[in-house]
Amino acid sequence: MRTDKEVIAEIENLIVMQIQPSVAMHGGKVSLHSFKEGVATMFMSGACSGCASSAYTLQQGIEGMLKYYLPEVKSVEGVDDENSDVAPYHTE
Repeated sequence: MRTDKEVIAEIENLIVMQIQPSVAMHGGKVSLHSFKEGVATMFMSGACSGCASSAYTLQQGIEGMLKYYLPEVKSVEGVDDENSDVAPYHTE
């Protein structure tokens, strides 16, 4: 079993390589807020903060991916950026 430090490094790598490019297309930004006792808490900012679809992104996208690659991850939670001034629905 990996240490928390190793799991955090893997989570951050997956965010950079897989997750962030997808959410960035919609004006969002996701980063790891914390990892404790199998729970990865993601900081949702940009268009992800306050977006109704962010719960779906967290559970179906991010949580599914992290649990697939990292059995140490048991669940994923989100924390919105309270200071975000970006509209949660990105339009071109």
